Amino acid sequence: MMQDSSKGKLILVVDDEIRMVRFIRLNLEHDGFQVISAYNGREALDQVRSQLPNMVLLDVMMPDLDGFEVLQRIREQSNIPVIMLTAKGEEDDRVRGLELGADDYITKPFSPRELVSRVRAVLRRTEAESGVATGVIVVDDRLKIDFNRREIWVNGELVQLRPTEYRLLYHLVQNAGWVITHEQLLTKVWGYEYRDEPHYVRLYINYLRKKLEEDPANPKYILTERGLGYRFVDYKRENFQQHASE
Repeated sequence: MMQDSSKGKLILVVDDEIRMVRFIRLNLEHDGFQVISAYNGREALDQVRSQLPNMVLLDVMMPDLDGFEVLQRIREQSNIPVIMLTAKGEEDDRVRGLELGADDYITKPFSPRELVSRVRAVLRRTEAESGVATGVIVVDDRLKIDFNRREIWVNGELVQLRPTEYRLLYHLVQNAGWVITHEQLLTKVWGYEYRDEPHYVRLYINYLRKKLEEDPANPKYILTERGLGYRFVDYKRENFQQHASE
């Protein structure tokens, strides 16, 4: 039997509803997680700083500081994985959470199976990225990628990528010149559970283009293969052809 690396991980649950915290705690502890709780935003921030949890489950609708404000403050100091809990399930809420740096969202009400599955998926992909190291890649005169140092340089300036953006770029670059389907990207970057949610890919491709491309509307690095997926430019071939013509 394959060992579950998520066992014993410390999860911070933040929700102003005591019954919801109890429900989440019961199900996570049943699957081997350790759980601590907070019932408002300020308490959550204190717990993140003092307890250093492996993940935060963060409710959107809270008095005082709402989930979005708490997420913003967490992201100012940490890349800890955060899953937003929302009762609305509206596209605007989901997009806002992702834009602020959330790793995922779960819409209430949710089943214990969905909760545990999402938590494990986010933990798996954030743990996997820590082992990524492939050296410096010079795409062209504008773009340089250093996977060892986790640094992206555009026109000589360091560009900050969020963890999900970094993972997406990593898989695109590792398969430069080849088309990667929406489903393949979802499985590699977000986890198998997300293979039917292509809006994640479209959203984060747009984020990457805005940070990397000279003209995001006419990209030259991350290319769309309509109806199939995306392809990172074959920089090795382009560089070879450029040198051969000199």
